[in-house]
Amino acid sequence: MTFPYGLVATDLDGTLLRSDESISPRTREALAAATAAGAAHIVVTGRAVPWTRHILDDLGYDGLAVCGQGAQVYDAGSHRLLTSVTLDRQLAGVALAKIEAEVGPLYLAASRDGLDGEVLVGPGYAVTGKLPATPFTDAADLWAAPLNKIYIQHPSLSDDELCEAARRAAGGFVTVAMAGAGIVELLPLGLSKATGLSLAARRLGLKAADTIAFGDMPNDIPMFAWAGRGVAMANAHEELRSVADEVTLSNEEDGIAAVLERLLEV
Repeated sequence: MTFPYGLVATDLDGTLLRSDESISPRTREALAAATAAGAAHIVVTGRAVPWTRHILDDLGYDGLAVCGQGAQVYDAGSHRLLTSVTLDRQLAGVALAKIEAEVGPLYLAASRDGLDGEVLVGPGYAVTGKLPATPFTDAADLWAAPLNKIYIQHPSLSDDELCEAARRAAGGFVTVAMAGAGIVELLPLGLSKATGLSLAARRLGLKAADTIAFGDMPNDIPMFAWAGRGVAMANAHEELRSVADEVTLSNEEDGIAAVLERLLEV
């Protein structure tokens, strides 16, 4: 059995995972068949390592994972953080001030660096799902330790509106990424999933042209631009669908498996 790509890169939420955070047996089998045919599988997620590790362990995944929107390259087999990029907290503070000057007060959360970095959540910020988070009320706590990213929410603006306003106000200081419903992030300037994926691929001796990537949100656009082929899920944001080479079925309908199974038959 042959497979035309050396690397399968998959986002997690809305892509590899179903809405209940599980991976279907069909998708597991398709990924196993692709790896048996010689491809490497790399998870590429906006989640930092502490919010990703339990999923990888459940999958029995022991390869490399790109976490934190490209900030972290994680060896799941040895539970080691291989590379980590942190957010310049002074620049982030300036960026937040500029955004709030334009749109008014924001609800804030932040992901601390490291294998066990906490996610701090401020008043008003709504965490999606049941992921562990630590409440904070003193803004000084936000800046007390190195960060991978800051999450922002607005009481009335949509995610698209907030993302656009944040880029307009602070795009010269931070990268602004939309990673899911209610998830707008401030990242180190220039950082993207493509940054981390290229580092991880290089460790495996693989190149962009060897890669097929799957995703569902605008934060996957740089990964699609880097990869040889980009496949958007049927449930993907329109921005990503517009730049994808192909649109597959939704994450609930085993969209990744449908593509991999077809390619394995070639």
